[in-house]
Amino acid sequence: MVILYFSDILKKVGLDPKKVKLIRHALSDKVFKECADNGKVYEYWVVFISGKGTLAQLYAIYKVGDYVSDTPDMLPEGMPEKEAECYKGDNAIYELTKVDLLKEYEGKLTIDWGPSTRKWDQKGTTEKPVISIMPDQKKVFMGYDEALLSYDQLKEIVDNKEIYEAWHIALKSVNAIYLIVDTETGKQYGGSAYGEDGLFGRWCCYVNSHHGYNKKMKELICYYPERYHAFQFSTLQILPKTIITEDVVKPHTTKVACFL
Repeated sequence: MVILYFSDILKKVGLDPKKVKLIRHALSDKVFKECADNGKVYEYWVVFISGKGTLAQLYAIYKVGDYVSDTPDMLPEGMPEKEAECYKGDNAIYELTKVDLLKEYEGKLTIDWGPSTRKWDQKGTTEKPVISIMPDQKKVFMGYDEALLSYDQLKEIVDNKEIYEAWHIALKSVNAIYLIVDTETGKQYGGSAYGEDGLFGRWCCYVNSHHGYNKKMKELICYYPERYHAFQFSTLQILPKTIITEDVVKPHTTKVACFL
């Protein structure tokens, strides 16, 4: 029994299915972004890529703007010769603007187009069963030396445990000397990470508080509340979790730069 149709998803993101045209093309079709609808304009086009049998995978959503006749002078650069022959002024070329209402499902959401696969354009009100939604693939940990992260990238890692499981494990398994750079000014702050959750626990503190409770950084955020988005995180030295706290902090206190 079908419990979810694509029209339900359209309603969920605020689109009226009556104002949506569904378009299904083969991936080999290089001109599927330019298609006419016999003069009847819909506000949005939802484009799918054909899959096995009657399946279709979500490609993108476009808002439909103005249109012009497909006269030869409007031929896009690089158009395949076979398609170029069709530019005779009998149809229309629409201005399309990509919208991100279902961006997180692009390439992941698959519907059953139904038996009428030859009809590549259909109404948004047509009930299309949602067959599957693929989860995000797990992100591979690239190594401590390669970990150069903006605040927003670090927040994404912290907030998405399932996808970044390898990152969580790796960052929790070590203590570290780390560096934070304010990319707007070039000013730097070095700190040490230790404790049960190691480097991960310390960087979580920055994600949640925006300043890690560092006095100078708190003052900066007080004056520039959004500045934390400019912070960049990296590691200077990786230390084993077996090392005692004093050995993490003391040898580096004279080398750690203040955030000034």
